[in-house]
Amino acid sequence: MIYLVLSILISSSLYVIFKLFEVYKVNTFQAIVVNYIVAFVIGYIYSDVKIPISTIPQQDWFYGALFLGFLFITIFNVMAITSQRNGLSVASVSGRMAVVIPIVFGVVLYNESVGVIKIFGILMALVAVYLTSVKSNDSKGFQSGSLLLPALLFLGSGAIDTLLKYTEINYVPTEKVSIFSASIFGVAFVFGVIFLLFQMLTKKVELSIKNIIAGIALGIPNYFSIEFLIRALKIEGIESSVLFTINNVSIVLLTTLFGLFLFKERLENRNWIGVAIAIVSIVLITAF
Repeated sequence: MIYLVLSILISSSLYVIFKLFEVYKVNTFQAIVVNYIVAFVIGYIYSDVKIPISTIPQQDWFYGALFLGFLFITIFNVMAITSQRNGLSVASVSGRMAVVIPIVFGVVLYNESVGVIKIFGILMALVAVYLTSVKSNDSKGFQSGSLLLPALLFLGSGAIDTLLKYTEINYVPTEKVSIFSASIFGVAFVFGVIFLLFQMLTKKVELSIKNIIAGIALGIPNYFSIEFLIRALKIEGIESSVLFTINNVSIVLLTTLFGLFLFKERLENRNWIGVAIAIVSIVLITAF
């Protein structure tokens, strides 16, 4: 279980890093692009199995890595913006309650256990996402502007977890976990460079040293957050629904505490209720 603990700690730190980007005026997108090449290099060096980069497209898991790489660069940006605009707790709950998506697929594809209480827990998780996302400065209560980013983060994170689990089970042997993880980051970097070049050509944006340093600081923990999660998924005797829920609720709790104590974020009563419901829903999903 050490891999699961490490994944939780490192994943929680990513939200803090994104918040620090806002404090120090880092260009988030540029830092994210740099972070992916850093993560790729670390994964390639760290891997026990060394294969030529040119042969990566020939691997059975390449198409999974290709789609995951696109999702990574897209949803990572959504997570960063959500952390900065909506707060750490909103970003963490929206992303981590997406656990309901891989749970549903786990039941359908792998015949994992399901019952009325677990289904009720899934519905509670959806309510939790709404309650933690809405703030009192939304003059009309429910406004698409305040919920769009959390909703995108919710759906995208769920898609990533689901595809990650599916590819890991069907195509990735244990000895190739590191090179698979590195390949995801490599693909994300390629997509990121394309987007970045477009920005530089159309908006006259320049790449700064500060953003490169920030990307390096992000890339190291980002790689290991995925590496340890994939290794945790290979633990025998634990359903993916249970593992994902333990992972996600722990990250919700840690990031909420980070937001409160490090950045003095204020949670309204409805937000606290949302966090509480999120915790209860995770317990129900895990226990039943």
